[in-house]
Amino acid sequence: MIAIPVEGSTREIGTDMRIFDSNWMQVEKYLQHDDRIVLPIGSTEQHGFLSLGTDAILAERVSVEAAAPLGVPVLPVLPFGMAPYFASYPGSMSLRFSTYIEVVRDLLDCLEHQGFRRIAMINGHGGNSPVAGLIREWTCQLRKEAVQVLFHSWYSGPKTVVAANEFDHDQMHGSWVENFAWTRLADVVMPAPKPIVPLAIVMNLGPDAIREAAPDGSLGGAYEYPDEAMQKVWAAGVAEVREVIESGWVK
Repeated sequence: MIAIPVEGSTREIGTDMRIFDSNWMQVEKYLQHDDRIVLPIGSTEQHGFLSLGTDAILAERVSVEAAAPLGVPVLPVLPFGMAPYFASYPGSMSLRFSTYIEVVRDLLDCLEHQGFRRIAMINGHGGNSPVAGLIREWTCQLRKEAVQVLFHSWYSGPKTVVAANEFDHDQMHGSWVENFAWTRLADVVMPAPKPIVPLAIVMNLGPDAIREAAPDGSLGGAYEYPDEAMQKVWAAGVAEVREVIESGWVK
């Protein structure tokens, strides 16, 4: 644990490093001994019977739990992503590709200017994956050559996928694989499993057609598994994200 004195007080870093629990002076002190920071990114979109904030909730929570023992600060999750295909489900939001890329670029510019040199971007939404191209471009610029940015989609990490495959190989949007105690809604009862809507079909449909193909938002399979099973998946995800934050950097 690292004690950071600020104006006569002491704050312990290492139990929960959400940046909102710090002031700017504490972050400046932190930068004197470490240059890592975590930026979770997610989406606000339909997830069947689960919270519209599922991707954002999971990205931030896995980041916080993974970073806490390392004493690495975690920014608040970027809650909007690129999900135009779900636009016909009320409450689902989507940024244009050009908008999203510039938002992420601005955030990276801020962090680099302040002295962060190792930025772990923990992603919770598949539609955000194209931002990896921006990261490559950004880090190749001369001014940014000393900065490392890691892009890790926590749900598709190899160890997390292996853990999920122990229970079910069908891991569809809005299904069991995203159904944790912290993404469920009170008094919402999950229905029985339903047939899979093939991704090959979904990938070629517009938002209205997707809603017709998946009226409740789930793309099929089981809607839930016992919490004991989900905890195994979650533990694998947290461990994998922690490994990225701790040792994923080029020496």
